Amino acid sequence: MQKFLAEAGIASRRKCEELIIQGKVKVNGKIAELGMKINPNKDKILLDGKPIKKDNINKVYILLNKPEGYVTTARDQFDRNTVMDLVNVKERVVPVGRLDMYTSGALILSNDGEFVFHITHPKHEIEKTYIAKVNGKIDEKMVEKLKSGVKIDNYITRPAKVKILKYDENKKQTEVEIKIHEGKNRQVRKMLESIGKKTICLERIQIGDLNIRDLKRGQWRYLKAGEVDKLLNQ
Repeated sequence: MQKFLAEAGIASRRKCEELIIQGKVKVNGKIAELGMKINPNKDKILLDGKPIKKDNINKVYILLNKPEGYVTTARDQFDRNTVMDLVNVKERVVPVGRLDMYTSGALILSNDGEFVFHITHPKHEIEKTYIAKVNGKIDEKMVEKLKSGVKIDNYITRPAKVKILKYDENKKQTEVEIKIHEGKNRQVRKMLESIGKKTICLERIQIGDLNIRDLKRGQWRYLKAGEVDKLLNQ
């Protein structure tokens, strides 16, 4: 059931599981159960009373250059600006992973639940590249700590690729590139905090081979079929 809902573009598979547990899905007039088997060609499936079919779903994949000040969610309980305000499409898309409100850069959105599940699952280890600017100087000893793994929220981060890009002597600021495969909450900021550095600004410039080089802040584009295939095969 949850796989069918995800493939129909309702949400990610995990979110679809939540909808089933909440009793919002019915099959042939009865409340659905998690993991139940269905026949999409015969069964009548309703979500909040509305029929669900996946035959006519136009799957879309979008790359957005997210500005600061936008939350990565479809709806926000505090009525803040969300990334959905920037993407004007008729399909119901959801963010693939997250960027915190004050982090800018590459964000994928899609209505393909299986794609969302694949991209966000840790086992696929899709590399994400960030550029961070911090106060003060980062030395090689700090770089080695970040590379080997640091403790954040009772968790040791996996090895990262870290490179110092430049140090501004006048502003006393360091710009550093960090590549990780994980996606813990505010992970890069917390990694830098672990070595005593506060992040001034943070941008995700690349997801896998996808970069935002040709997109201005707030702009988006559809992914090409080859780009989607490449992400799925990473």
